[in-house]
Amino acid sequence: MSITHPPAPTSSTAASSEHVTSHRTMRLTSVAANLVGAGGAALFAWAGLRHYQSTHSLIGAAFFAEQLWIVAAYLVRRRARVVSTRTGDWLLAFGGTFGGVLYRPTGAHPHWGVVAGLDVQLVGLAICVASFVALGRSFGFAAADRGLKRRGPYALVRHPIYASYFLLQGGYVLQSLSWRNALVMVFVCSCNVGRVVAEERLLMMSGPYSRYRESVRWRMLPGVW
Repeated sequence: MSITHPPAPTSSTAASSEHVTSHRTMRLTSVAANLVGAGGAALFAWAGLRHYQSTHSLIGAAFFAEQLWIVAAYLVRRRARVVSTRTGDWLLAFGGTFGGVLYRPTGAHPHWGVVAGLDVQLVGLAICVASFVALGRSFGFAAADRGLKRRGPYALVRHPIYASYFLLQGGYVLQSLSWRNALVMVFVCSCNVGRVVAEERLLMMSGPYSRYRESVRWRMLPGVW
């Protein structure tokens, strides 16, 4: 009796299998990142709601609404053409996104700091909302290419959302002056600066982004960087 062995997989079959596995892995990673991001935004939204319930402040209500929008944005955002696979880029994204939970409403609360901090936060919130509207479904987490946006704040600087985070957190620190909060801000802002560098490294592979850099010179703060 002869035994018939199944044909050995060809190189093209193996490559196709690897492609399917890679695609599935990327898909699962994307879904996981979306859920983590939405969960983190939901926690911030809950904090904003509690702040509003205890203070009935405008900034608390606006922050709550903004975070709810971010939750939805994570769940419906556009799939990226390219996503960074560098561990460091993902760690920067986690630090810049979730490092804010380390802030505490302790320390000094001078009247000038409370007033100035609120003004700074309102400016940051306005820039943040305008940036999210301009991004639409191209909202991201770690460094990725979801298409180029040139409208709104992106016509002035290349990374307006990170600039808005700096203003929002700077306003908070002015309202609650302490070494702890200052150090947290340095940590979070350093992570976001690292995210800018990581995103630009990835996006520079795109010809349109190179031309965009030539027309929009500044990354976050006009005249500075």
